[in-house]
Amino acid sequence: MVSDPDIDNAAAILRRGGLVAFPTETVYGLGADARNPAALRKLYAVKGRPAGHPVIVHLADVSQLAQWTRDVPPAAAKLAAKFWPGPLTLIMRRAPGVSDAVTGGQDTVGLRIPSHPVAHALLTKFGGGVAAPSANRFGRVSATTAGHVRQEFGASVDFVLDGGQTEIGIESTIVAVTGERPVLLRPGHISAREIEHAAGVPLGAPDTGSPRAPGTLAAHYAPQ
Repeated sequence: MVSDPDIDNAAAILRRGGLVAFPTETVYGLGADARNPAALRKLYAVKGRPAGHPVIVHLADVSQLAQWTRDVPPAAAKLAAKFWPGPLTLIMRRAPGVSDAVTGGQDTVGLRIPSHPVAHALLTKFGGGVAAPSANRFGRVSATTAGHVRQEFGASVDFVLDGGQTEIGIESTIVAVTGERPVLLRPGHISAREIEHAAGVPLGAPDTGSPRAPGTLAAHYAPQ
């Protein structure tokens, strides 16, 4: 069981630029303060993640969206109302001041509100955005237990919140809501049909102008 002192300790580590692994309903995330450039550099180095590959910012509540995105399109609002908290990442136009290290240099940012109680407690206590790709080295299988995280990273991670086995076991569905229609960029637990039904419009097709999404390089689907 994760205790209140564990949550307090994890939030304090994030504030001083450390890395904290924590469970979500999908997989374990490896978290860093999304506003701290040094923490983000450490996150990328520990994961072995390419510098131009964006990461998802995890939030505690929809009231924080204005800090990260310039606007919330109607389709995004509908999807958030239906699936947040939950295993859905929405890619929207980033707000001024959001770091290139988070967005991979793009004009968009991926945002998610996870439903796992441990993730929610940590994000609430921390009070800001936590950049948290899956807690595995780049190109390897995503961690679904705290033990997997410890085996993968050892002492490279400052603290691991052990919330047991994750419920879903695959990463979040990613939908871009930056154009006329939502675009499914990464399949996940939420189906395309569910997305269309909630958004009230058909999905558009990805093209060369679609944002690059976290966890969608070819290597991500051919793990070692």
